[in-house]
Amino acid sequence: MPHRSGIGYFASGFDLITTKGLKRFVFVPLFINLVLFSTAFYFLIGEIQGGIDYITGLIPSWLGWLKSAISFFVWPLAVISILLSFALVFGTLANWIAAPFNGLLAEKVERHLTGQSLGDEGLMAIVKDLPRTLSREITKLVYYLPRALGFLLLFFFLPVIGQVLWFLFCAWMMAIQYCDYPFDNHKVPFRTMRKHLGDRKGLSYSFGIAVNVMAMIPIINFLVMPVAICGATAMWVNEYRTKVLTQPQ
Repeated sequence: MPHRSGIGYFASGFDLITTKGLKRFVFVPLFINLVLFSTAFYFLIGEIQGGIDYITGLIPSWLGWLKSAISFFVWPLAVISILLSFALVFGTLANWIAAPFNGLLAEKVERHLTGQSLGDEGLMAIVKDLPRTLSREITKLVYYLPRALGFLLLFFFLPVIGQVLWFLFCAWMMAIQYCDYPFDNHKVPFRTMRKHLGDRKGLSYSFGIAVNVMAMIPIINFLVMPVAICGATAMWVNEYRTKVLTQPQ
């Protein structure tokens, strides 16, 4: 497999999710993502409409033109805001729910790319690894929350620069979230995984930025989870696997 940029690895995930033998393992992460995003988007769109109706209801009838203007301009802004927040908030929730199946997908992709089995496979392996998988998700959450709070404060109180820093932080977290599945399949410690990603910051950030951007695009965002897992696993196989597995943890 040729070396790629992080964006290139993410793009390779679109080919991998359609590969014969892998498609059935894509279904569960895809279904969970589809249900969560559809439900959340439907609910929030209703809340937006309710909020707009409330605001326009306060405007006198003789200012009908103002009501129309508010509806025309506020709707697009509100929808864009939702899309920007969706990527991380609902993506994190979907990853929590689908974590065991995401690990299985990463395992099958790695086996497809290398021809080598990782050991136990199937439903019983998922059940056996469930405590460790959930513990790993908690570890990621503990890493994420205090940093997210700090970057959110910058987002609100430091114009432009704060928004750029928040976007880059989200990109870093996307790289951690999805690259962690193939690393964790080999029991690589979370701290060690972060170090390897940090040693290749350009690769990590470009991958995370690609995930971030695609997660904001309607319809395509339903595919982001399985595509990112496949792309991250391809990146693991080509960029990290040999080095990580041949050195002490």
